[in-house]
Amino acid sequence: MATTGTDLSRMRELNQLSIVWALRGNPPSTVTELAGRAGLSRPAVDVLVQALVTDGWAEVEEPGASSAVGRPARRYRFRADAGHVLGIDVGVHKILAVLSDLEGNLVGTLRRPVAPDAPPTARLSEVDRVIDDVLGAAGMAPADVWAVTLGVTGPVDTAGRTSLSTPLPGWTAADPVAHLAARFSCPVRIENDCKLSAVAERWNGVAQDADDIVFLLAGLRTGAGLILDGTLRRGHGGAAGEIGALKAVRWLTAPDHLQSCPGIPATAAPGEAAAWVFQAARDGDREATKAVRRYTRDLAVGVAALVLTLDPQVVVYGGGFSRSADVVLEPLRRELTKHCLRLPELRASTLGDESVALGAVRLALDEVDSRLLSDGLSAPSAPHR
Repeated sequence: MATTGTDLSRMRELNQLSIVWALRGNPPSTVTELAGRAGLSRPAVDVLVQALVTDGWAEVEEPGASSAVGRPARRYRFRADAGHVLGIDVGVHKILAVLSDLEGNLVGTLRRPVAPDAPPTARLSEVDRVIDDVLGAAGMAPADVWAVTLGVTGPVDTAGRTSLSTPLPGWTAADPVAHLAARFSCPVRIENDCKLSAVAERWNGVAQDADDIVFLLAGLRTGAGLILDGTLRRGHGGAAGEIGALKAVRWLTAPDHLQSCPGIPATAAPGEAAAWVFQAARDGDREATKAVRRYTRDLAVGVAALVLTLDPQVVVYGGGFSRSADVVLEPLRRELTKHCLRLPELRASTLGDESVALGAVRLALDEVDSRLLSDGLSAPSAPHR
């Protein structure tokens, strides 16, 4: 069969992509090193990498001072600032935006409070302001962003809507995809916050060594995100992991044990009340210890159901209460032992409340990778200055 010009062009493009993957995530590399990683001949790689430099995907690493005799081999690095992605966490109390280059290096982070009772228009207006400010601080414009992922509370359908349930007031009527598409020409994705946190833990958190993960968002509300065989599981309608909707699981009322603990200062806000109870339990207070035990008992019902169904390697305890994992994980482990055939590892998240935005960054980077594979390499625009 004759080979057409289109076939040769596509083969060259795929070979260029293989060099891009060989460059990304690696230190500056020689042509010989790139040839070994990409499985191509050295002469072919030499031509391809020069083209990538010309097109703006790679750059030459200038050799530093060296006492070695002779001219050092030229090294190339992936130009991570060829494009950027945005991860945004739209929470009940805050908007958090994280700007990243194409290697996942954080370029900018901005957090702003938002009123818990803010209607969708006000909340989206605050999202706009945060985006403007984080891009402005980095000297960038919306055209410099190649993908945006926004995390929200509640199950998200394929259209990016939270039509089933969400604690964000009026958000079931919001259309964040359409709102963001008015300013960004790049792909925009909306995803559930628990799912994004699970992605973040596997990417840059405590579950990097695991392919089967249950992320437990523990706070004034309780939720779960699931990764199986290394893949985020959304379910048919985006509601995978929403086991807390089943009242018999007791996730809806589990935090009440902390809020009703005797001795809590009358002026404490809900989140402060839980922190007070955890600290009192840490100090040996009997009533606080009892409240934590009751909380973990109710928490364990839903966790055990997920563990028995999915048999994960790791359960990550995250969310606002993860700061008190030292007083929660051991009683939770004891409760799970009563219910589970096999106890997975329990690990406390170290990402704090940035996990949703970081997971959003990771999904945005995945979107860029997917577009590169399907659409091929066109020369990126020069970095905005």
